[in-house]
Amino acid sequence: MTKLTLGTHPFLLGFDQLERMLEQAEKSGTEGYPPFNIEQVSERAYQITLAVAGFSQDDLSLTVEDRKLVVRGRSPKKEEGRVFLHRGIAARQFMKSFVLADGVEVTGAATENGLLHIDLERAEPEKIVKTIQIRQG
Repeated sequence: MTKLTLGTHPFLLGFDQLERMLEQAEKSGTEGYPPFNIEQVSERAYQITLAVAGFSQDDLSLTVEDRKLVVRGRSPKKEEGRVFLHRGIAARQFMKSFVLADGVEVTGAATENGLLHIDLERAEPEKIVKTIQIRQG
């Protein structure tokens, strides 16, 4: 028995890119540190919120690389002379990535009360009707 994938199914022409995006999303994972929420705030707008307590704006970076939103946090500088009896607030570096669909753009980001809010918006899809001329062979 042959396994059919999106790229090899006879009625799904050109969907091999979607299959690659799904594989990329699976590899990026959604577990671990830092915790995050994804919220739909309107019909075409989303917001990703990451808990980044202890990180300043200089410790955080956002990039879009090949339709992937990558959030990186560098470990805050260690202060000499501090002795912790208990350390429950994680402050380790991290990299979290989110695969963006075509037409989804990052429109802004802000930190507030130890949270990083990233705003996303999906562009209005174009409705195109195209007539194809049939030529005689």
